[in-house]
Amino acid sequence: MERLIKKFDPSERDQRNKLLGDAGEELVFHAERRRLIDEGREDLSRKVQWTSKEVGDGAGYDIKSFTQTGADRLIEVKTTVGAQRTPFFITRNEYDVSEERRDAYNLLRLYDFARNPRAFELRPPLSEVLQLDTQLYRASFGENAQSSAT
Repeated sequence: MERLIKKFDPSERDQRNKLLGDAGEELVFHAERRRLIDEGREDLSRKVQWTSKEVGDGAGYDIKSFTQTGADRLIEVKTTVGAQRTPFFITRNEYDVSEERRDAYNLLRLYDFARNPRAFELRPPLSEVLQLDTQLYRASFGENAQSSAT
């Protein structure tokens, strides 16, 4: 068991995933600014925000951009070095924001990132295009919880 633990370091995996996610978000951030400039909206390109970096990771999306007409375009970036259909994780908060802001929300899936980055977008309702499986539960103690610790 000890050899297995040494071989698999979850903190190292988490760090690699964070770096990959940040790289994907950075690519999308610059692509959104370039898109708006190309569409003649340099004014809006200057307002594109890398929300997860500048504000924090709890907004439910990573990039706040705009459509050519100035409407909000909220982008959650999911990046993988794997294939197009590689499973990914979405938080409850990301899902809730996708439901609350259906008009503005875009889940952008970047895949094959290390070799030949490609992307596609998914629009809400996400439950109609994705199979969402519960992987984690938040556990808390209720009012009547009894401790059996001695």
